[in-house]
Amino acid sequence: MKILVVAADKSEFLGILAHAVEVRRVALGVRWARSAWLGGYEVLLVANGVGAAWAGAGVDRALETFPAEAVMSTGICGALRPELATGDVVVADFVTAGDRRFAARPVSGRAAWRSGTVRSASRVIRTAGEKAVLAQSGAWVVEMEAAGVAERTIARGLPFYCVKAVSDLAGETLVNDLNKALRKDGQFDTIVLLRGTLRQPLIRIRELLRLRRQCARAASSLGDFFADLRF
Repeated sequence: MKILVVAADKSEFLGILAHAVEVRRVALGVRWARSAWLGGYEVLLVANGVGAAWAGAGVDRALETFPAEAVMSTGICGALRPELATGDVVVADFVTAGDRRFAARPVSGRAAWRSGTVRSASRVIRTAGEKAVLAQSGAWVVEMEAAGVAERTIARGLPFYCVKAVSDLAGETLVNDLNKALRKDGQFDTIVLLRGTLRQPLIRIRELLRLRRQCARAASSLGDFFADLRF
C-alpha cells in the first residue's frame, strides 16, 4: 500500500523517521520530501509549510508523481480537552474547518490513542479561552493543515486519514504570539520570534524552549504510533 503523509514541518516527522527504513530524499518542488518504508507500507513524507493552503499544495504536487492509495494528515496539534496530555495521539473521525466537515477513516496501532474530531484553524490558537470556545464545537484538538489535505484528497476519491499528537495543552496560554512570526510562505520567522522575546525575555525564551520540548515529545509519540500502524 502506498501512503502519502503530509505535515507542516519536517520536525514533525522525526519520530516517524526513527522507525522508517530505506529513507531517501525526493525532489518534488515542495519544501521537504522523503520516501521510505514503514511497517510494510511504502510512504512518501511531505512537509510544505503551515496552513491548509500549503498542505493542500503539497498534496497536489506529491500526487503528480506518487500514485498514493491513501493520504494522511499528521503532525502536532493543540489540545482542546483538559484530559489530553502532551504526546497523546488523536486519530480523527472528522476534520472540521468553519462550516466544512470531512470524514476521516480509522486507523489503529499498538501505542495508546484516542479518537475524536480535529479542528483546522486559519491561525495559531494561542489562549486557553480560544481553545475553550473551540472545544464547544465538540472538537478534541486544533491544528492548521488537516482540512487542506482532506479537501484535496477527498476530491480525488482517495481514502483520507488524520493522526495528530498533542503538543500544547488545553489550559495553556502562549505568551509568544506565533501568528506574528508566521510568514506568507508558511514558515515561522525565527528572527521575529527572537525579537519578541526582548519583552519579558526570561518568560518568553523559557516558553519557546518548553514548546520545543513538547513538540519533540509529540513527534516521538507519532513515531511510536506509526511504528505499528494498521489500516
